[in-house]
Amino acid sequence: MRILISGASGLVGSALGRALRAQGHAIARLVRPDGTVAEGDVRWNPASATIDRNALEGADAVVHLGGASIADGRWTASRKALLRGSRVDSTRLLVDSLAQLRLKPRVLVCASATGYYGDRGDEVLTEASAPGTDFLALLARDWEMEALRAQAAGIRVAMLRFGIVLARQGGALPKMLLPFRFAVGGRIGSGRQWMPWIALDDAVAVAIAAIQDDRFSGAINTVAPNPVRNTDFTRIAARALRRPAIFAVPAFALRVAVGEMAQPLLLASTRAVPDLLAKIGFSFRFTEIQAALQKILRKN
Repeated sequence: MRILISGASGLVGSALGRALRAQGHAIARLVRPDGTVAEGDVRWNPASATIDRNALEGADAVVHLGGASIADGRWTASRKALLRGSRVDSTRLLVDSLAQLRLKPRVLVCASATGYYGDRGDEVLTEASAPGTDFLALLARDWEMEALRAQAAGIRVAMLRFGIVLARQGGALPKMLLPFRFAVGGRIGSGRQWMPWIALDDAVAVAIAAIQDDRFSGAINTVAPNPVRNTDFTRIAARALRRPAIFAVPAFALRVAVGEMAQPLLLASTRAVPDLLAKIGFSFRFTEIQAALQKILRKN
């Protein structure tokens, strides 16, 4: 298959590209104006709503993983506009362009996030649960609505609501573990908040399955079966790194330090479970966070 990937240089995108190439698929990247284009890649610029539509022809599948980092900077009005544009507006441009192709792809796999649910305490959250009401939840809701429009053009849409993707080489985990390495790690806020997570290997496997399997349709909680509370993550991470975990970061200090994003990113409780993946019979490599962290940190 010829598979187009946006966000191909990101944590999930780069690992997915390698895995798909190893299976013999042809990978083309959606490249922004400042990127380097290789043969077969497609140029686009979501900011100006331009794309090389002719170069999209012939794609069997499109995987849309692009989006500015949620955690890189305070959520000022301009930052929020950037986050929204890089997700909602880019997806609108992509879907509009795919709908106009002579030969349309069979499937659009679009990233989303468990931030869709907002702060829900101990409520068990499946794909059927309602969205939250904070900025991150509404952003994910609108992002998914744009992706779903591709269904009207006969394109199957799978929206992967990623939890925290755990990997040694990037993403949130290295930042989360940094305080532990300096022996100042500890729980965040009350520590009772649920953290949905998934190992990178499993995240890639879900994305590949979503490309190939028609049962993957609509929203899909791309998380391991066993979310953990922040206190449990703290204890397990400290043990894996052989470091103490005696400090705690008060919620008020986080709100002062990073502003609005402290609540949805660090303090919110999101007990998301992979209901659809369970029904399909998806086989996870890592179901418990202790085993996942031990494998990820083994070389340290």
